[in-house]
Amino acid sequence: MRYVLGVDVSTTGAKALLIDERGAVIDAQNTALTLQQPQPLWSEQNPDEWWQGAVASIRAVTQRHPDKPIAAVGLTGQMHGLTLLDSEGQVLRPAILWNDQRTQAQCDEITAKVGFERLIQLTGNRALTGFTAPKILWVREHEPEVYRRIAHILLPKDYLRYKLTGQTASEMSDSAGTSLLDVANRRWSQEVLDALDIPRAWLPQLYEGTEVTGAITDEAANLTGLPAGTPVVGGGGDQAAGAVGVGAVRPDVIGLSVGTSGVVFAPLSQYAYEPEGRLHAFCHALPNAWHFMGVMLSAAGSLQWYHDTLTPDVSFDALMQEAAQAPAGCEGLRFLPYLTGERTPHPDPLARGGFIGLTARHTRAHLTRAVLEGVAFGLRDCFELIRAVGIPANAVARIGGGGARSLLWRQIIADVIGMPVTSVNTTEGAAFGAALLAAVGVGLYPDAASACAACITTTEVVEPSAEAAAYEQPYREYVALYPAIRPVLWG
Repeated sequence: MRYVLGVDVSTTGAKALLIDERGAVIDAQNTALTLQQPQPLWSEQNPDEWWQGAVASIRAVTQRHPDKPIAAVGLTGQMHGLTLLDSEGQVLRPAILWNDQRTQAQCDEITAKVGFERLIQLTGNRALTGFTAPKILWVREHEPEVYRRIAHILLPKDYLRYKLTGQTASEMSDSAGTSLLDVANRRWSQEVLDALDIPRAWLPQLYEGTEVTGAITDEAANLTGLPAGTPVVGGGGDQAAGAVGVGAVRPDVIGLSVGTSGVVFAPLSQYAYEPEGRLHAFCHALPNAWHFMGVMLSAAGSLQWYHDTLTPDVSFDALMQEAAQAPAGCEGLRFLPYLTGERTPHPDPLARGGFIGLTARHTRAHLTRAVLEGVAFGLRDCFELIRAVGIPANAVARIGGGGARSLLWRQIIADVIGMPVTSVNTTEGAAFGAALLAAVGVGLYPDAASACAACITTTEVVEPSAEAAAYEQPYREYVALYPAIRPVLWG
């Protein structure tokens, strides 16, 4: 039996996941990470904390399983984060993260310099505050002393790669989220780099997610317990790796993640883009594959906020039991889940959430269910855009993330999107996908489709119920709320 390791550096933790070649989870270890918000709208982390967290998690796993030799390591992690190194490989400042919102002026500058239509054609996306390129321009404008010392620009998981292997490298799916990649041709866009005056030499060498990018150094081996020379495979950004982890590697399997954010991930066999940039168009972590992605920023995060703020002494299970007693549509109560701004279909960092339609008749059960329904409506917004550009008639949605544990929520989502929602046997998300990519990278499987077929099975299918029709009018009302409220509350 052979084993592979998936390493995931998320916003909240550094995780190491050990699986065997059949996909069975042997062990997992997560080390918590801290988040810094030094100013309103800012979000930063210390890259050394990523590394120390990854070392702690990997070492815990290797020490517990010295009899299970690891054939390869796959990497995944939070996308878009700007990590700056000098010529000696030292970190120049805290990393600016995906959920940092300070760069709207730089996004406007990018759009003006490249052109709105051309930017979407080349990079598959609008310039968004979460992406990497506007962060680079922000540093140039506000921290010129840091900017002058830049030698390398890396994404979060690729900083771990650098520390593990000594190589500055990235792969296509994560790099597609920088606004600097020619996504159709899977290479850095010299046109965009020239327009923004960013040196090509700062950017890492590109690989596919299933390619070997380097090997564990002696120094990293001493720290982690991994054998020196162990191959490190490209891996993928967290969403692409998470899609691999549920088997969304072909166009008829759509990945649906209900984590802190909500993601609808639709694989594509050829590059395409949504002309208005309301959908992300990225490279997949697989060779010659791309994907559309719709993202809502507060999915399970909305329920977490609701629980922590309004019902901290009530368990999630109790809340769900109450919500099941409220009728579909919540008797006119709507919830807008824009607690941290929004991306799809409204690329608006200033969007705000709210309960609309409250009456004295509404109870806590209605409020809870309204949150569940509001998130489902946000996911449907993503599905509607993807349907407009084409989904195979036989497509199914495979669901993951913390929100997927609730049967009630899965049923609401199936009813709202009008599609069966399928659970799978894996719950380890992006780390599991990274491990499968590592298995492909060292030849345990010929390709990702084969790895997924061997290691992932479906466990439960929730079909749309008779209540599905009851959500049509509430969904239309939900869609009408953003344009109606926006000019009043946030201009």
